[in-house]
Amino acid sequence: MFVQMKKFTVTEGNAHHLVEKFSQKGIIEEQPGIIDISVMVKKVRRGNEEVILQIRWESEQDWKNWEKSEAHIAGHKASRGKPKPEFILETEGSLYHIETIKTPAIEAK
Repeated sequence: MFVQMKKFTVTEGNAHHLVEKFSQKGIIEEQPGIIDISVMVKKVRRGNEEVILQIRWESEQDWKNWEKSEAHIAGHKASRGKPKPEFILETEGSLYHIETIKTPAIEAK
């Protein structure tokens, strides 16, 4: 399994904008090898907020195929030159290979 993570730091009170954006149906859900997409918001009391986008793929090759796809490239071309929203302060991306997954033991009754 392969995971793409994107971390967005946004100004206070604006995490919901990214949650709404990434919760909408998109073409990525139709791509071969995609497992799921999670959108998480870090619990904070005050100040800047953090939104994590986690996209799980069956394999690194599936992710690469998406990155090279016409649909993905067209989406980036459409937003090229447009300023990012002012509430986004920072964006950071990371890629991970899942080495192991543990599941809870279920007792038979």
